[in-house]
Order: sequence, then C-alpha cells, then structure tokens
Amino acid sequence: MEKAGCLACHTKDKKLVGPSFKEIAAKYKGQDVVPTLMQKVRAGGKGNFGPIPMAPNPPEKINDADLKEAVEYILKN
Repeated sequence: MEKAGCLACHTKDKKLVGPSFKEIAAKYKGQDVVPTLMQKVRAGGKGNFGPIPMAPNPPEKINDADLKEAVEYILKN
C-alpha cells in the first residue's frame, strides 16, 4: 500500500484526506465487498465518505493481487 501511494491519504486509525482503514472496515463490516472495493479503488470517485474524490489507481500503480491483499487487510481492521 505504501508503494502504491495509499498512505498519502489514508491511515490505519484516523482520517487524513480519505477515511481511515478502521472507518472503511466499520462501514462494510459483514459484507462481501472485496470485488466492489477493488473496482472502486481502480476507478476512483467520490461520495462514499465525503466530497473529496479518490484518484483512480490503475494496474500500473498497484497490480490486482496486491490490490486484493490491500482491500482484505483494510477490511480486517
């Protein structure tokens, strides 16, 4: 996640530019959302946690395997 730049906007337990991993995990607790969140990270956008948009994250920035691992890690927090 550090290499892909995720930590420029997100931290484990407090809001920076984007929501914390803890906030994301709480919002989606008990839901099967890994594919949905992977797609959201790829496409970018705004609206789920406020007005500031998240930039798209293409495969050149983070490959599918690393993205899946990152999303699963975030949801376990």
